[in-house]
Amino acid sequence: MGDVADTSARLLRLLSLLQARPRWSAPELAARLEVTDRTVRRDVARLRDLGYPVDAEAGPHGGYRLGRGGSLPPLLLDDDEAVAVALGLRAAADGSITGLDDATVTALAKLEQVLPAPLVTRVREVHGATRELRGRDPDPVDMATLADLARACRQAERLRIAYRDREGRASERLVDPYRLVRSGPRWYLVGRDVERDAWRTLRVDRVTEVRGTGRPTEIVDPPDPVALVGRGMAVAPYAVRARIRVAVPLAEAIALFPRTVAVHHADGPGATIVEVGGGAVEPMAAWLAGHRVAIEVLSPPELRAAVHAHARALVAANR
Repeated sequence: MGDVADTSARLLRLLSLLQARPRWSAPELAARLEVTDRTVRRDVARLRDLGYPVDAEAGPHGGYRLGRGGSLPPLLLDDDEAVAVALGLRAAADGSITGLDDATVTALAKLEQVLPAPLVTRVREVHGATRELRGRDPDPVDMATLADLARACRQAERLRIAYRDREGRASERLVDPYRLVRSGPRWYLVGRDVERDAWRTLRVDRVTEVRGTGRPTEIVDPPDPVALVGRGMAVAPYAVRARIRVAVPLAEAIALFPRTVAVHHADGPGATIVEVGGGAVEPMAAWLAGHRVAIEVLSPPELRAAVHAHARALVAANR
């Protein structure tokens, strides 16, 4: 009985490892399981006999990976992972992805049915104590479109995308997809526009069709996708684009000027360059003056002059 129990425990551990990352070599698995390569091969054969699609790839860069089968195999989750999945399913039913609400409800019901009672209590306590304050309703995206984009990012496949801009004008883009970024109620695709040879952010709710090309992406020196989306939201749409210097470290500057309204660059250990946008210099000057740190306006000069004027008016009114 002891050998059988040890083998069963090892199979569960092997299955957990295969689910943890896309590919393992036999020596890596043997080291993790503290067995020989031969035992790994036998255990892989046992998993296949149990219906798990474990693929083997030959060559120096080959190994084992959990393949796609005819049905979904059981997932092995520890307590924290199970709670995280349950909370994520509850949060996913927010209306931002069309056609997903019913699926999240049924998936959550199945998960809670098999969760141990203490874990169900933890999930319900967190969810019951949480309320969401929305600035506005989400811009819904199609689940199939989102999945196609995510798959292309993961598999590094060039896409042909049908897209509508904010004026409703249709266009077709040849894109090397890189990452998906979610900002509040909105999803963005960050990718390289092949024909313009430039990095772009595309709103996923404006993508009307996704077609794979079968060609691999050509991504060299990719940007920070979160920073690129942040720049598009916080700076690019505005008539006034300002660069300021605040005498606080990067983390404190991000707390003062969130990523959704600014782009940040560390300027040594104790200062940060912040890029922000606005509709006019006078309101921006008043907004900057309301922060609790000293702010140096680097550009444009019109904003610097407006800050001077705002400060003089405050001093004159409070002599």
